[in-house]
Amino acid sequence: MNNKAFIHPSALCETSAVGENTRIWAFVHILPGAVIGRNCNICDGVFIENDVIVGDRVTVKCGVQLWDGLIVENDVFIGPNATFCNDIFPRSKQYPQKFLKTILKEGCSIGANATILPGVTIGKHAMIAAAAVVINDVPDGAVIIGNPGIIHHYTNGEK
Repeated sequence: MNNKAFIHPSALCETSAVGENTRIWAFVHILPGAVIGRNCNICDGVFIENDVIVGDRVTVKCGVQLWDGLIVENDVFIGPNATFCNDIFPRSKQYPQKFLKTILKEGCSIGANATILPGVTIGKHAMIAAAAVVINDVPDGAVIIGNPGIIHHYTNGEK
């Protein structure tokens, strides 16, 4: 592990793949297979599973769980208590052979309490509003609101 990363004494960071200048705060648990980039901020109470890749300059706010199959590209913001699902048909003690890949593209933002269903891609610089439920892929620059999430407008002003 890079000795220039800050890991709070109460965090359980089992991975050695943590980039320099990343900050991992209190009560975070990161499993050994996870990869965390440089200059990230992983806030209190975050859980990160094994098959998760987090890019550079990513912010993950409090109360977020990043499950197997999630790829987070550079410069992504994940708001407090955002929820990611990785099993399209969850049942107790029954697991898929492989979890669907969910991809958060460069520079996108996920609002507080948003829910992202498995297997979707959130486009570059897209914005998911607080409490939105994303059930389909999101185009680059789209602003998604509501349940189910719909395109409200684009960040460049298009409707």
